[in-house]
Amino acid sequence: MGLVAGGFEAASFNQTPPFENINLFETDRALREAVVRCGVDLTASRLSAFGEDFGSAGTIRLGRLANEDPPRLRIVDAAGNRADEVEFHPAYHALMQKSMAAGLHCSASGPNEPGSRRISERAARLYMATQIEAGHICPLTMTNASAAALAAAPQVHAAWLPHILSRSYDYEMKPWFEKRAVTLGMGMTERQGGTDVRANISKARLRGGHYEISGHKWFLSAPMSDAFIVLAQAEGGLTAFLMPRFRPDGSVNALRFQRLKDKLGNRSNASAEVEFDEAYADRLGPEGEGVRTILAMVQWTRLDCAVSSAGQMRYGLAMAIHHARHRSVFGRPLESQPAMRAVLADLALDCEANTALVFRLARAFDLAQSDALEAAYARLMTPAVKYLAAKMAPAFIYETLECLGGNGYVEDLPMARLYREAPLNAIWEGCGTVVALDVLRVFRRDREKAGTVIDGLARICGAPGKAAACAIKQALDSQDCESHVRSATEKLARLGALAALQEAHDSLAQAYVESRLLGAPHATFGTCNLQAVQDFLLGRILS
Repeated sequence: MGLVAGGFEAASFNQTPPFENINLFETDRALREAVVRCGVDLTASRLSAFGEDFGSAGTIRLGRLANEDPPRLRIVDAAGNRADEVEFHPAYHALMQKSMAAGLHCSASGPNEPGSRRISERAARLYMATQIEAGHICPLTMTNASAAALAAAPQVHAAWLPHILSRSYDYEMKPWFEKRAVTLGMGMTERQGGTDVRANISKARLRGGHYEISGHKWFLSAPMSDAFIVLAQAEGGLTAFLMPRFRPDGSVNALRFQRLKDKLGNRSNASAEVEFDEAYADRLGPEGEGVRTILAMVQWTRLDCAVSSAGQMRYGLAMAIHHARHRSVFGRPLESQPAMRAVLADLALDCEANTALVFRLARAFDLAQSDALEAAYARLMTPAVKYLAAKMAPAFIYETLECLGGNGYVEDLPMARLYREAPLNAIWEGCGTVVALDVLRVFRRDREKAGTVIDGLARICGAPGKAAACAIKQALDSQDCESHVRSATEKLARLGALAALQEAHDSLAQAYVESRLLGAPHATFGTCNLQAVQDFLLGRILS
């Protein structure tokens, strides 16, 4: 019997059961196949156990609690002394503990053993973890990528790396050298410059063997971290630094938090405005080479943005198909209704393509040190893949939200939170135009290698691929290339997706060609004719 409210018995039938206690790995055929193509050992990696844990009702509840009770800034303590601490709900710490135990913060930072697929394996965990709670991924991503920047200062790298590689989690406010494990954040942008970091005005002055920085950051990501990679103007120009929360003598460093950002989404994660008052810092790389030093790190964080966007799209689609399988409308299950099936199949095709694409990129990262062509693929395709996956996610997830009707728009279900998260990966680590211009920069720097990558994709894709490759190179070589750079970047990423799908399923690759590369442009999902592969696509979701 239903509950009685106001004299009427509330309906309790035709309700979709909670989407929980789902093994995020075993129910995702596209993910399983993608990691096998990457060469990951499924048994040794224990990805199934990770998928079961993160898809459990308990972990899903942690994600909800961490966002319902977001972090708080404590500027001063009870006695009025500066504290500059960020406090989190215990659910956030529980998620951090799970993810750090699984190596999400460090598995790309360790020694690269021959035949290792640790980057692809980590990507699979990231793809699943971000589905359940995206906010705690921010410090994990930055910590994982930090080794690339720290490598510019070998002594700093040697001192910090053992703490980065630790699989424990320690959120206590104390010096990093007293902790087994650390996390790192970033502070790049300032009020007056934003993306244009060369406009930064924070000053770094050499004091003995270290630097002291005075200035501000408009966004300091993950301000609870043990250290931050920041950019400031030294005598020789814009330079990268590592700024710890504590000075070497154990005293608290001079980071003065002003406020936490009140963000649209990503609410479990803190982002702060901060001022530096002669804060201690160690230089990373030569003076004036700050952008070059940071770009080594940005490649890794952009990979994470792309993988996370693909994971979030997958979770939206999984919730939509789960609802469609359990909800009847006008006397028929939603899943059986042709118009709904057209929408779900259209979504599923993009989900398959993006999953194949981001794991093809992860595979290139794994192989880059021993294969020059894979290294060239990673350099060119990282900004392009990040562009496509992150740009697609908001519209994609909105469509999955609409599949749930009004239920998708309320905070009782995770769909509303997922929708708020969706735009962020397109903003982080370079918004759309910035990453598109990076594709152009890579192409101009080494046309021969970039052309080889593009031609290689074309050969996999046949005649449509060759036509697309020709159009991409013409656009990037044209006099007004910056006017066409976003179009060329999208086409390059779609060519990459087609090539990745070609490895996976010929039928899906053909459907992708006809509807994404050759078909008439379409602004909404459900408008493509995918009858030939519709049953195949829908049968792969949650199976």
